[in-house]
This record gives sequence, C-alpha cells and structure tokens, in this order.
Amino acid sequence: MQSTEKPSEGHAEVHIVAASPEVARRVAEVLRRCFAATEQRSYPAGSDGGTRLDLTVDTTRAAEPARSWLETSRSAQDSRPGN
Repeated sequence: MQSTEKPSEGHAEVHIVAASPEVARRVAEVLRRCFAATEQRSYPAGSDGGTRLDLTVDTTRAAEPARSWLETSRSAQDSRPGN
C-alpha cells in the first residue's frame, strides 16, 4: 500500500525494488551515507518474489558527496531561462 501523503519540505520518499533483501539493503546504505534517513521498511515486492524497501531521506541534511551534487543541481536550476 502506497501513501498518498506528500513528504514534508526537503524530504523524499524512496522506494527500492530488488531481487533480494541484501541488494535492497546495499542501495539503502549508500543513500544513508549521503542523506539523513528514516529506518527502512521492507516488504515482499510481489508475487514474483523480490523485496521492496522504503525509506525517507532528508535532503536538508545531506553529507558529501550528495551535498556537492545538490548545490550544483540547485545552481544549474537557478540559471535556467524562466527561473
């Protein structure tokens, strides 16, 4: 069941679907090294097997290298015509 609520400002809901729980956990670990994140929640991905892992990341509390990437993407977005 997916939530229809929008995450609070500066946060993003991340949904990872992988063939195994271990692969999903590895991806979540990389995200946690870049962003503050909630505890992950895992579920069966579906009738075909696999794992779905959900977590919320806080982009306002980013660590390197995510902080550099966010700053670069913000400045590129600001320089677009119409902004």
